[in-house]
Amino acid sequence: MAQKGMPKLILIVDDNVTNLKVVINYLKTQGLEIITARNGESCLERAGYAQPDLILLDVQMPGIDGFETCRRLKANELTQNIPVIFMTALSDIDDKVRGFEAGGVDYVTKPIQVEEVGARVQTHLTIRQLQQEMAERITELDAFAHTTAHDLKNPLARLIMGLDLLQERATPALDKEMQSILQISLNGSRQMATIIDELLLLASVRQQDIVTTPLAMQAIVLNAKQRMQHLIDDYEAEIIIPDKWETAVGYAPWVEEVWANYMSNSLKYGGRPPHTELGSQTLANGQVRFWVKDNGAGLSEADQAKLFQEFSRLNPHIAKGHGLGLSIVNRIITRLGGEVGIESTVGQGSTFYFTLPAVSPT
Repeated sequence: MAQKGMPKLILIVDDNVTNLKVVINYLKTQGLEIITARNGESCLERAGYAQPDLILLDVQMPGIDGFETCRRLKANELTQNIPVIFMTALSDIDDKVRGFEAGGVDYVTKPIQVEEVGARVQTHLTIRQLQQEMAERITELDAFAHTTAHDLKNPLARLIMGLDLLQERATPALDKEMQSILQISLNGSRQMATIIDELLLLASVRQQDIVTTPLAMQAIVLNAKQRMQHLIDDYEAEIIIPDKWETAVGYAPWVEEVWANYMSNSLKYGGRPPHTELGSQTLANGQVRFWVKDNGAGLSEADQAKLFQEFSRLNPHIAKGHGLGLSIVNRIITRLGGEVGIESTVGQGSTFYFTLPAVSPT
């Protein structure tokens, strides 16, 4: 791939490159560098080491044709992001569709008009450059957000520890107004810590490569419940956890986050006192369904539709969340091959569920 400020490199692949001299000369006048290949095999080799910015690829060639060549380019990590424009005498719509299905971004028909080729090449070079710049900026922003979140965690943890200690030792000496201010400060600090943890989790879900394994769900659920213990105590909640679980495949740290989020919501927005039931069942489609059922006020269909959208908030009288938790749950379960959802009726509570692939029989 050409570096910034360097001429863009175009690989032209045709079994009769002589016929394309006019095209080659025209592209050179636009400040582009040109290399050529005469067949699909040579294209794959040259694309791998030269890393062109764009490939002009003939469809009808001896050996592997252009469609198969493109498929192999897209299957190779080194060349999969290089845009491919087909050059073809085929005018049937099915052939054009085959080209797009193989991974091409555009096509030009023979006999070739050099001005058209030049315009299409410049358009896709611009698109690719913008995509690369966007990817670089996203990487920089991810790194900045990750560093900032980590830098905030330690001082915030010390603040929460100090507020906890102050509440434990000084509460009897404080009047009701100061006790209320202390509790508000502690709740706000905990919410900030939760937001930071969720931002870090969101970054890991986007970037981290994981290996899925059969899940020890009882241990995962108990870990999540332990993290919710301060809420369970505050709300004097009852959580019913079964002794046995259906076995599914997933990534334990992420699944624990899903349970923690669902349980946290059932405690905050359930009845008073909250009553929460957990369970699982194997479905006919090879998935296992897990759920958290609460005794809260229930949600309307309009509110249900917003739940798993990023940064959405429900009616503030129903929920005061910051809009990250359930969208992250959705990202996690989607990456693990499952689905999320809710079943709810106003006045009758809600059941939040997620599915994961069942363990394949051996």
